[in-house]
Amino acid sequence: GHSRWGRSGVGRGGEGGLSWDISLSRTTCIIFWRLQSEEPTDRGSRDRRESTKMPEEDCMQLNPSFKGIAMNSLLAIDICLSKRMGVCAYTSSSWGGCRSMVALLALTGHGITWIIGTIVCLTRSNTLAGQEVLVNLLLALILDVMTVAGVQRLVKRRGPWEMTPSFLDCVAMDVYSFPAAHASRAAMVSKFLLSHLVLAVPLRILLVLWAFLVGMSRVLLGKHHLTDMVCGFALGMLHFSLMETVWLSSNTCQTLISISTLSWSPFF
Repeated sequence: GHSRWGRSGVGRGGEGGLSWDISLSRTTCIIFWRLQSEEPTDRGSRDRRESTKMPEEDCMQLNPSFKGIAMNSLLAIDICLSKRMGVCAYTSSSWGGCRSMVALLALTGHGITWIIGTIVCLTRSNTLAGQEVLVNLLLALILDVMTVAGVQRLVKRRGPWEMTPSFLDCVAMDVYSFPAAHASRAAMVSKFLLSHLVLAVPLRILLVLWAFLVGMSRVLLGKHHLTDMVCGFALGMLHFSLMETVWLSSNTCQTLISISTLSWSPFF
């Protein structure tokens, strides 16, 4: 009796343990199957979310800063006014009949014009003081051309109207809009001449007016924006201040003239 009861008890216990193990294994299999089935879905949804995320630069800023709003507004105003002021951009423009006269005015501020004119005056000058002023002016013009060309290549801003640069502009490396090379050169030359030449008051006024009109002529021709002209004037004044700081003496200028004319002798 006892042996039967023990066998039956053991049998019940074994059956219960077996059923418990089977239920645990079934639960484990179900959980593992669910994890396996949900993992690709989560990965797929994660990939879809990442693929639908827009690049940061393409996202619209819903709360832009005040500085960004102000800069964009000023840029829009600059472009709009510059396009409206390009009245001589083409012969079919509203002031197209004055295009040749405005282009001639702009030519008086061209880098090639001033460099050639300064060299001619230097070859005809007979005084040490005149040669000193002309050599420093020539160096200032070269500095202006190289600096403006470098900044233009760096910024690469296009003008308000799509125009192909002229031959003289390509020679002077004035192919982009910012900063305005003519405005920079006119400001530097006018300030230079006002500082180193004794001129009557009417001539001084005309010289300042000429510098302003040269800068404006490029805006009227559709070559530059208004901000290009303003920055060009500021850059020209900076060039003048720099040349005043590194002003070459008369002896140094005579040495440079001798080297350029191949008549310099370092032993005498």
